[in-house]
Amino acid sequence: MWKANAKSDCHLRGSFLVTQAVAQALVACGAPKGSIVTVGSIVGKVGNIGQANYAASKAGVEGLTRTAAKELSRFGIRCNCVLPGFISTPMTDKVPEKVITKMKSLVPLGRMGEPAEVADVCAFLASDDSRYITGVSMEVTGGLFMG
Repeated sequence: MWKANAKSDCHLRGSFLVTQAVAQALVACGAPKGSIVTVGSIVGKVGNIGQANYAASKAGVEGLTRTAAKELSRFGIRCNCVLPGFISTPMTDKVPEKVITKMKSLVPLGRMGEPAEVADVCAFLASDDSRYITGVSMEVTGGLFMG
């Protein structure tokens, strides 16, 4: 029923390896500040039927990011995680229209997100505009699962 796969391993392992490499490079070159942005998923926060491996790996990305934020703050490096929700991508293009309609009905903004909207949040977190933000997971979900 539950099984790991290479793709789910890549989500967490890849995020770890890239975070590690970027942190080491920033510290080694003496950068006075830096920002690392990881990409998780809202599914890592709330779970989803049939996606145990994916949800677990994305939850791991959040934990990795919070830990990195704590460990790297002394070097002026901020670490934050972006949690996309239902985003229009080539992967969702393969989902049946009735499923897409159902998903959109769950989103308070009533639509799928666009990749550029996720990229905008990543750019904000990477910029000095977010210079006092670290260790957060920022949802880009159109309000899906809000309290």
